[in-house]
Amino acid sequence: MGNIIFFALLGMAMYIIIQKTNGRPIFPTFNSDEGNSKQPIKYKKNNPKKKEKDLPIDEEPNPFKEFIGDVKEIKHHMLRYHDNTFVMFAEVEPVNYFLLSQSEQEAIDVTFETWLAQTNYNVQFYLQNRYIDLSEPITKMQESMRNAENLHPNTIAYGESMVEDLLAWQYNSPIYETKRYLLFTHKINTAEITADNEEELEEKIVDKAFGELHRRLIAAKNQLNNARMEVQLLTNEGIADVLYHAFNRRRAVKNRFKDFGEQEMLASYVTADQDEIRVELVKEAINNEKEKEAVSAKEEVPKTGTE
Repeated sequence: MGNIIFFALLGMAMYIIIQKTNGRPIFPTFNSDEGNSKQPIKYKKNNPKKKEKDLPIDEEPNPFKEFIGDVKEIKHHMLRYHDNTFVMFAEVEPVNYFLLSQSEQEAIDVTFETWLAQTNYNVQFYLQNRYIDLSEPITKMQESMRNAENLHPNTIAYGESMVEDLLAWQYNSPIYETKRYLLFTHKINTAEITADNEEELEEKIVDKAFGELHRRLIAAKNQLNNARMEVQLLTNEGIADVLYHAFNRRRAVKNRFKDFGEQEMLASYVTADQDEIRVELVKEAINNEKEKEAVSAKEEVPKTGTE
C-alpha cells in the first residue's frame, strides 16, 4: 500500500515539474474554444486536379458585345444609345507644336486653355493608335510604273521589288500612327418634349440632340482653329471607321474599311455589276409599271354626269 502511495506522489511531482517547464497551468481549464484553438492543425495535401475543378474558368471580356448591346444606331452623324444618349465625333488635326517659336507656343496654350475654361459640358479626348496603312502610296507607285513610258526593264524590276518589300514590311513590322478625336456627349430627357405621335417625338429628339452637339462642336472648332488645330465633323461612315479600327486594330491593316465602301459591302442590299443592256431592261420595266399605275389610278376615279 505504501508503494502505491509513493508512486502516485512521484507521478504528481513529475507532472507538476513538466507543466511548469512547458509554461502550462497545473490545473487546465476545460474551455471548448481554447481547447479547439490548441489542437494541432492538420494540413491537407494539395490536389492539383481537384483545385482546377473547383476554380471557375475566367472568361475573357468581350467589349464589342457589351458595346453593341448598348448602342441603338449610328445615324444623323451621331452615335445613339438606347437611353437617348447621343455622341458626336470630331477628328482633330494636330499642330507641330515643337517646331514653333516660344511666342507661337504660348499663343496656342492660351487659346487651348481658354476653350477648356469655357467648356461646361461633357467632352472626351479619344486617342486611337492605328497601324500605318501604306496601301494608297503603294497603289500610286504601281500606277506610275504602269503609266510611265520608255522605262528600262531594270527600273521596273527595282520598283516591283521595292513594292514587295514595302508590303512585307507593313505586315511583318507595322508602325503606329495616332488619331485624335473629340467626343461630345448629350442625353435627351424625353419627358421635356411634347409630341402628338411617336414619329414626331423621334424627330424632335434627334433634332434637339443634333442641334446641341453641333453647337458644341462649332464652338470647339472656332476656338481650336485659332490654335492651328483643325476640327472636322465625322459622318456616319467616319464613326463606323473609328469603331472598326477600335475593335479590329490588327485586322484593319489587311481588311481595310475603305474597301468595304468601294465594294458596296456597307449597302443595305446586295448589288452587283450589270451591263448596259440589263440596266436598260430594268429601266423599261420600271417605266411600264409606272404607266400601269397611272392607268389604274385614272380608272378608279368615279365618273360624274347625268344618265
